[in-house]
Amino acid sequence: MTVFSETAQQAAQRGSFFIVFNVRSGSGDADEEIQTIRRVLEAGGRSFEFFQCNAQESVEVMARRAVALAKARQGVVVAAGGDGTINAVANAVMGSGCPFGVLPQGTFNYFGREHAIAQDTRKAALTLLQAHLSPVQAGRVNGRVFLVNASLGLYPQILEDREAWKNQLGRSRFVAFLSGIASLLRSRHQLRLRIESDGHTVLLRTPTLFVANNRLQLAQTGIHAQQIDALAHGQLAGIAVRTIGTLALFALLIRGLLGRLGDADNIQSFSFRRLTVMPKGMRRIKVATDGEIVWMQTPLVFEVAAEPLLLLVPASADLAAVE
Repeated sequence: MTVFSETAQQAAQRGSFFIVFNVRSGSGDADEEIQTIRRVLEAGGRSFEFFQCNAQESVEVMARRAVALAKARQGVVVAAGGDGTINAVANAVMGSGCPFGVLPQGTFNYFGREHAIAQDTRKAALTLLQAHLSPVQAGRVNGRVFLVNASLGLYPQILEDREAWKNQLGRSRFVAFLSGIASLLRSRHQLRLRIESDGHTVLLRTPTLFVANNRLQLAQTGIHAQQIDALAHGQLAGIAVRTIGTLALFALLIRGLLGRLGDADNIQSFSFRRLTVMPKGMRRIKVATDGEIVWMQTPLVFEVAAEPLLLLVPASADLAAVE
């Protein structure tokens, strides 16, 4: 049984909520969502403060302000947005000792759904009032936290293309699917990687390397149960696609949508606690962490974070994933 500090317990039960709200996340009315959260927290007798992120104020800046105040006032830092927003706030929270709450507002919301946090704003806000603390594993790549996944190669390109499509056609899973097809049709690049883990070195040629830290996402794509179980036992799951053509990549996309990716012959999966990846001939490479793309220096080091997030989860939930 995990023992939390008295400060963290008191903050979770009685502390103020410092809410980092990304007004650009999701497809709902941000003002309406904020008012819903405000009504619930006021009715519950808890104090709160919003930090709204827009074109002028980034999520990272607002998150750092929220964490500073939460530490000073023994409060809770809350991320209101999609998985990318949650990632940015989690990066600021890690190591602070502050409890972390989530109000999902995005398209996929893998992190909130895995931890049984309601997708409805009102219900999620009620969870904050009635929640208990649960330690949640985080991954890191070159020090940057990821909660759902991290990747390099084709997958970051798909995410970049998806964002461009969403800006033109709106945010929906169907638009994400169409943009993925378009990315695959243009894909040509293959990465040549040297991978080291537990004293073993492997040379790998692949269009993409995907590192997972979310059981729900793995289960929905049909990755083998042993990799899903690895996440529950303090490891991360690596997935690589063997060198294949465009049509075969398209077939993998369909398999993933049907929840049968683990059956594919050209998928290689493995688990680890620490993995060093050196792309041949590349000093920098694009890496996606929970949907947010950044340039990183090589080599890349993927590892399980030394400390967990102190997440507020539903008091009565069995932590089964929310579909």
